[in-house]
Amino acid sequence: MATTPSRTALVTGASSGIGAAVAAALARRGYRVYGTSRTPEAVTAPVPGVEYLALDLTDDASIEACAAAAGPVDVLVNNAGESQSGPLEELPMEALERVFRTNVFGAVRLTQLVLPGMRERRNGRVVMVGSMLASFPLAFRSSYVATKAALKGFADALRREVSPYGIGVTTVEPGSINTGISERRTQYVGAASPFADEYRTMLSALNANEARGISADTVARTVVRAIEADRPRPLYAVGSNAPVVFALRRLFPRSVVLRMVSRKHGL
Repeated sequence: MATTPSRTALVTGASSGIGAAVAAALARRGYRVYGTSRTPEAVTAPVPGVEYLALDLTDDASIEACAAAAGPVDVLVNNAGESQSGPLEELPMEALERVFRTNVFGAVRLTQLVLPGMRERRNGRVVMVGSMLASFPLAFRSSYVATKAALKGFADALRREVSPYGIGVTTVEPGSINTGISERRTQYVGAASPFADEYRTMLSALNANEARGISADTVARTVVRAIEADRPRPLYAVGSNAPVVFALRRLFPRSVVLRMVSRKHGL
């Protein structure tokens, strides 16, 4: 996919982390970039060359207003989301509904709104920023795992629907990333929870893995590669020894792989 100054990209969750790194990388490559934030005026470190739009993925009106403000876009990077954790037994239904609306339904709705223009122009790229946890589920992360698996499922099915119109759809699954997301994770576990000890063990290992994880810039390079590939692959995984662990996933029974993931997190 050729890079020209006339190409327009919309990157959700561009106020920090992966979204900011992707927005910066695309701006440097000559794209006109719209980045989103729930409160654009509160972005403390705006990316040079990026125009910020308000977007609340839990609000249909906000999604429609964002799509209208961006206008025709050539690239959509669905990155914004919530990282949630807690024993499934203790996750409040309102929290589950919110994380699905933020991570899945909001991204799907925004995709629906930009696809007609891409289809008419017979050119476009949609990238879903998922997580390797969708491929390697982890205890006490069930809601987050499920949203990322759902997002990948939408992308995989959509891919064939729109490929005849020159639109590429792909999922990028980062492993452990050092973006400070540990401090922003929403958690639901009771003080007297029977799962408290194992939950804390998992969380401590998860936070340590993220502290040693790859940078947002590394993930951004993979996202840009997916955007600009003539024929983007359905899935790109980056970080957490992705080539090795995906090979192991193909070689070993699913039960063995799940035990390996648990052991890596102290369980």
